Amino acid sequence: MLHPSYTDLMAIVNSEVEPGEQPVVNSRYSIVLATSKRARQIISGEKALVNTNCPKPLSIAIEELNQSKVKIVGDEEIKNLD
Repeated sequence: MLHPSYTDLMAIVNSEVEPGEQPVVNSRYSIVLATSKRARQIISGEKALVNTNCPKPLSIAIEELNQSKVKIVGDEEIKNLD
């Protein structure tokens, strides 16, 4: 079982959204995509942003998201960064 739950992770990711704005994450699928992408980055050599005893990259990625060490951004924010 995933701890924290998908619902908890969605609440954490959307916690910085102002009232009336569109939430960053609308589904569990978005959480899965974000954590899997971050896990692949960790596998390819990027340093973990949290201290954990778990060696599994996906667990590390979930914990990073849970502690707000990584941020999920929408397509429009990516375009603004370019």
